[in-house]
Amino acid sequence: MARIPVPIRRLGYRIAYAVLRAYWFLRRPEVGGVKCVLTDGGQVLLVRHTYGPRGWELPGGAIKRGEAPVNAARREMHEELGVSIDDWRSLGLVSLNSDHGRDKRDKLHCFQAEVHAPKIEIDRGELRAADWFSPAELPRDLGRFTRPILARLRAAS
Repeated sequence: MARIPVPIRRLGYRIAYAVLRAYWFLRRPEVGGVKCVLTDGGQVLLVRHTYGPRGWELPGGAIKRGEAPVNAARREMHEELGVSIDDWRSLGLVSLNSDHGRDKRDKLHCFQAEVHAPKIEIDRGELRAADWFSPAELPRDLGRFTRPILARLRAAS
């Protein structure tokens, strides 16, 4: 089967995100997901999506119906970054309301894995960029989940 070209996949993600935003606004659901802190020595991996807010975020995604959160973390890291990780440490659950409190409530299962010089191949349809950062020198334009989850990592260390 031929792979869908990246520009078309990016458009699909943007359209799907816009539809989800409308649904979230109308229904105000609680949405389950995972966020993954991948570390390599003192560095942490952050990504930029091709849809939604463009700040640097921790990689992650939605939990499928009936899927265990740790399995969602494994699946998402394989889909988004092309890496297989089996050894995860739970950082617990983070619950956040939307930026304006007018749509979804996020219930995020947070995990951390130490990786060593992984070969990362990002899904160019979903991700615009991925880069490693020192926690002391994070970019200014962080997504809203990044700081609270990294604070959990520091507290767990």
